[in-house]
Amino acid sequence: MKNPNVKMAGWLAACFVGLVMLAQPGRLMAQAATIHGHVQNPAGQAVTVGEVRLTTDKNPSAPGAKFEYTFPIDGSGNYKGTDIKPGTYIAGVFAQGRNVDFMPAPIAAGENKTVDFDMTRPEYIKNMSPADRDALEEYKKKNTEVTAANAKIENLNGLLKTARTDTTAGNFDGAVKAMTDATTAKPDEPILWDTLGDAQLGLANAAFKTAHDSKTTDPSLGDKYQAAITSYQKALSLDVASAKPSPDLEAAANNQLAQALGHIGKTAEASAAYEAAAKVDPTKAAMYYFNEAATLLNANDGTGAAAAADKAIAADPTKAEAYYIKAEGLAPNITGPNADGKFVAPPGLLEALNKYLELAPTGPHAQDMKDLLAGLGQTVQTNYKAAPVKKK
Repeated sequence: MKNPNVKMAGWLAACFVGLVMLAQPGRLMAQAATIHGHVQNPAGQAVTVGEVRLTTDKNPSAPGAKFEYTFPIDGSGNYKGTDIKPGTYIAGVFAQGRNVDFMPAPIAAGENKTVDFDMTRPEYIKNMSPADRDALEEYKKKNTEVTAANAKIENLNGLLKTARTDTTAGNFDGAVKAMTDATTAKPDEPILWDTLGDAQLGLANAAFKTAHDSKTTDPSLGDKYQAAITSYQKALSLDVASAKPSPDLEAAANNQLAQALGHIGKTAEASAAYEAAAKVDPTKAAMYYFNEAATLLNANDGTGAAAAADKAIAADPTKAEAYYIKAEGLAPNITGPNADGKFVAPPGLLEALNKYLELAPTGPHAQDMKDLLAGLGQTVQTNYKAAPVKKK
């Protein structure tokens, strides 16, 4: 049986995004028969909103056609009707009040009838208007592109997860391989370059530790750190230029970039990266300034270390280690002995020493702080108590 003339304009596009359900209760019949089936649109997707109607009219698309039964289509594209009187029916799919497909449906007494509506069938496609066929082909094309894009994203997410797991486990070579593949596949994604940088920095730090512990030199260290630097810089440039920059990513990438720069002696660039991290994420400024202070202290820049420590202290006055770094940075500026045989502390040193002891009276540097105070002729307070543990 050929399909009656069905007006498709408007429905085809609508069926891809959702249809309006018009459900009516079924009717109880003396001779019980049932019908069920599945409905899918011309794109091969389940029609999840609409209804299936049964009629004995010869022309179900006529304006005056009467329908004896109406059954809703569920969210999976299935429908079911019960208690149907035997008869020679035509079953029709209705969406948004329009008849979009018909199938013959003779039902015998007690029968459990299956009637599926597959609108991908050639005769259905053939009867579509040229405009609707064009719309269908365009949809299929876009859907194919979206499917391919989703598959690519799924693969990248898998590589990202693998790299993070490997980095945490210390398998830096595996992490670098995974993220090299990821950045090759999608070179415009900041998070991929940032994660690659983390893996490369882990690899460089591991090589540094091995050389340090074995008291040897590793001529490849510079290249390893430079690889991480390049990846972090790529991540930052892409994120800054993106439509929705991520402050979290930029802060973390700048912090890691600074660590890599510090390892190859580029302390000025490292300081700039730490400052950028603190600026983009002020909530973690204390940590970034402290890292800057530690990097500068390790580079024997005591003045710079003390200045960075002051910034860390301003952001978090309770961070004891920041006072330690400040004291270490200022200590080389002690002068003397003077005419009285005393050594003179530079401005801020005594305050830093005492504040450290106040915050961490039993801390790892407490004895050093006490010794320095004594050497400066200062009375060392002994009534400091350990700070109370904060309740969780």
